[in-house]
Amino acid sequence: MQGEDVRWMQRALEEGRKGVGRTSPNPPVGSVVVKDGVELGAGWHRGAGRPHAEREAMAAVRATHGDDALEGSTVYVTLEPCSTHGRTPPCTDGLIEAGVARVVYAAEDPNPAHAGRADSLLEKNGIAVTRGVLAEEAADLIRAFTKVQLTGLPWVMLKTAMSLDGRITLPPGEGMWLTGEEARAEVQRLRAEVDAMVTSGETVRKDRPRLDLRDPDLLEGRLQPWRLVLTADPASLPMDAPLFTDAHRDRTLIDDRSHPEEALRKLVRECGVSSVMVECGGRLAASLLEAGLIDEWVAFLAPLAAGGPLPAVAGVGFPEGLSLKDASFRKFGPDVMLRARIVRA
Repeated sequence: MQGEDVRWMQRALEEGRKGVGRTSPNPPVGSVVVKDGVELGAGWHRGAGRPHAEREAMAAVRATHGDDALEGSTVYVTLEPCSTHGRTPPCTDGLIEAGVARVVYAAEDPNPAHAGRADSLLEKNGIAVTRGVLAEEAADLIRAFTKVQLTGLPWVMLKTAMSLDGRITLPPGEGMWLTGEEARAEVQRLRAEVDAMVTSGETVRKDRPRLDLRDPDLLEGRLQPWRLVLTADPASLPMDAPLFTDAHRDRTLIDDRSHPEEALRKLVRECGVSSVMVECGGRLAASLLEAGLIDEWVAFLAPLAAGGPLPAVAGVGFPEGLSLKDASFRKFGPDVMLRARIVRA
């Protein structure tokens, strides 16, 4: 069954990816119900307090084929079914009640309250369990949730845009955009992956960014991201800037730049944030990198030399260097995007 299991787990992962940026503080999860080699229904978790992916998939089967169709079926799910009662009932109970014959899941739940419990509960009720199918791919899907569970910190993506000479601003009179429209549209898609945007007080004062989602398609099923301004001088922030005056100004927060780790932990504890994207100047970017708070770097490179005074990263440097892994490159119009993970010691 390994080939078929991989095929259907890929389908479940496809469903799960629909939840990225929508489910925090829960992870994105997908599920597919299969019987006699035919997909009967599929579903994905749409947000905290709403049915989990397995229950969404089983509801789709019941709506189309009736309750009896679930008996003897195989349920594929990207994450170990939950086994405790939270805002929703345990998914293990729902699988048992439905009379499914087999459950195949990819990643073990990193939540200590759930990890490893599903197997014995399901098997005790006559349900065969297969685990670890495409576990690596599923772990990547829930990487932000896992980091929160293990560290109390969100997954942090740094986004930079720079010229060929490593600068982030154009000379006066030449406009504010280094990159073209296609690259800026991709930044909107990246923002849709996260729960919060982080910037510096200096960036707010100089650039007055909006740091919001503007595409209605991207906003569907999502809230506007939280916006966090890290600054040592909150009194000097321009309170007429968009972050403090727009329709979602109540989702703008201010915190101490000198303690960024604690500010990130507060986002997790108080706002249910699992992932953030940092858009800021070179000094804050460098300090976050030097503090080991960045997990992923997305860098846009524009085919021009700006010659401006502000570098993309302006810190004291990395005595042992800073390495990236799992790098991918894409082209957006004339601009090139690098997306890679930071290597941890």
